[in-house]
Amino acid sequence: MRSYLIKAVSVALFSLAPYALNGQGAAKAPSYGDSPSRWDIFAGYSYLGPHDTVTVLQPGGQSTVDVEYKAIDMGAIASVARYFNKYVGIQGETSQHHFSVNSDNDDFSFYQGGLIFRFPGEEVTPFIHGLVGGALVGGPEHEPRTWGASLTAGGGLDYATPLFNHHLAIRLFQVDYNYTHVNFGPGVYGGRANIDSIRASAGLVYHVGSILPPPPITLACSASPSAIFPGDPVTVTGTAGAVLPKMTPAYTWTGQGVTGSGETATVATAGLAPGTYTVNGAVKEGKGDKPWESASCSATFAVKAYEPPTVSCSVTPTTIKPGDSATVTATGMSPQNRPLTYTYAASAGTVNGSGTTASYSSTGAPTGPVTITCSTADDKGQTASGTTSLTIEAPVVPATPHTQTLCSITFTKDMKRPTRVDNEAKACLDQVALSLQSQSDAKAVVVGEKSSAEGMPKKGKHAKMEADFAAQRAVNTKAYLVEEKGIDASRISVATGTSDSQAVENYLVPAGATFGSDVNGTTPVDESAIKPIKRVPLAEKHHKKAKM
Repeated sequence: MRSYLIKAVSVALFSLAPYALNGQGAAKAPSYGDSPSRWDIFAGYSYLGPHDTVTVLQPGGQSTVDVEYKAIDMGAIASVARYFNKYVGIQGETSQHHFSVNSDNDDFSFYQGGLIFRFPGEEVTPFIHGLVGGALVGGPEHEPRTWGASLTAGGGLDYATPLFNHHLAIRLFQVDYNYTHVNFGPGVYGGRANIDSIRASAGLVYHVGSILPPPPITLACSASPSAIFPGDPVTVTGTAGAVLPKMTPAYTWTGQGVTGSGETATVATAGLAPGTYTVNGAVKEGKGDKPWESASCSATFAVKAYEPPTVSCSVTPTTIKPGDSATVTATGMSPQNRPLTYTYAASAGTVNGSGTTASYSSTGAPTGPVTITCSTADDKGQTASGTTSLTIEAPVVPATPHTQTLCSITFTKDMKRPTRVDNEAKACLDQVALSLQSQSDAKAVVVGEKSSAEGMPKKGKHAKMEADFAAQRAVNTKAYLVEEKGIDASRISVATGTSDSQAVENYLVPAGATFGSDVNGTTPVDESAIKPIKRVPLAEKHHKKAKM
């Protein structure tokens, strides 16, 4: 009987292992299987079916009888398992089975401990265990409760539920084979018992803790801003992740110029040279002596060199006369608002000033273009320069006035009066008068000419009036301008020329001009010796003839 039970239980229990392994392998995303509990606390109902007899001496001591144990339907079981890893642990277990409440007969109380093996899956977890310990057993026929040795082997199947955040499971079944040896001693209620029992149990399992360590704490670091100029502030921030709820993380920071002990640290950058710098951060929770209780990170930032200044240069006015001055303006800018100083230089002349404006003096400078240079420097020794230019003009030399040739009139049409100014000459002489009127400081020179065919006027009634043809023509022309056009006689000079023509040439002599240096070959006329011949208008002549 005992051998049969051992084989049956062994086959049933070990047949669960492949199922557990297959279930574990088939799980796509196990939850409990990934992080099974460290402690399992089980409590539930238990059935015990003992199979053995005890030889009992009958009253009077004359005969013996074999009394068989009866199945006990009323029982309770409890156990605590503590696992060293995902699969193996130790277990302490007790179960109580009483045939009747107030009876000492058929009474089993087991107290055992041993190894337990589980195969965690996503929902079901098979297990097997082997226990050894003691049992307080009462006999089936008034034998007193007596301690004996007890061995148990078996297994079962737990089903994980989502209750209590996946801490509660149902033990669908637990089936154990138990062997108990007890010696009740001699006497009427004595005897030896080697009891084979089948125990079936079911109940609830509460999972406590986790066999796997908690997720490791993490730390991410960032520097803001990531690029600065010397002296600008830098803040480094550490963000811890996966911190246990009841833990307060502790931070430490290292690096050049770094101070801080919390989530943020600051960096003093005033003394840092341009380059890239690293700040290292660390965080720990608890004592920090376990790998998952600490983490580290690093953040970098760049210190940039100061940018050089820029400057533009301008001058007002851009054109001056020798000895004059101008204002030079320099407009400088530092990208980092560093203090600036200014200096000036010129290719000719001098510049005085040290601020944003300076004064340029052209004293001693030659005429022509001048280049002015504006320079600026910041407190870091970085410089910039710009240029502008002006022009020193040469003094204006007034142009020397010269005699201007005006129109000329001819005397070829009136052969009887070859020196008279006729109506055709009016247009020319009117223009001469306008020129004199528009230039009040100018004078005119009237130059008479005669042809080679003309000699002196023939003697006759006009001989006294008509002197040399050239001189007479000049005097008559002046008389027209004075009498007809109202020109002051002192502004008109008369002369004779050497051209072979019957004409009068008219010249305008502006103020400052010299007629003799501009027109050669003329001879002044003595106006006192030559009387002008009064010009009779053509209409008046016709009137006189008609009267006669």
